[in-house]
Amino acid sequence: MANHQSALKRIRQSEVRTLHNRFYAKTMRNAVRKFRALTDKKEAVDSLPKLYEMIDRLSKKGIIHKNKAGNIKSKITIYANGLS
Repeated sequence: MANHQSALKRIRQSEVRTLHNRFYAKTMRNAVRKFRALTDKKEAVDSLPKLYEMIDRLSKKGIIHKNKAGNIKSKITIYANGLS
């Protein structure tokens, strides 16, 4: 166990940040799952920018890796283009 005040504080901070990051990552995954459940092309194309914005924000803050963000964006774009 940590003996220094600063180490104890870092432990508390990391627990809070982990919960925060986990919440936003899960929210993004749920949004992608709902997007992939869409069957209407117009609705999918309309919701793409909002989803892009969410993914880019998480990538910028370091919650998800930038390459993972690019992969997700690529896959949802391919899905949206494939709808008829």
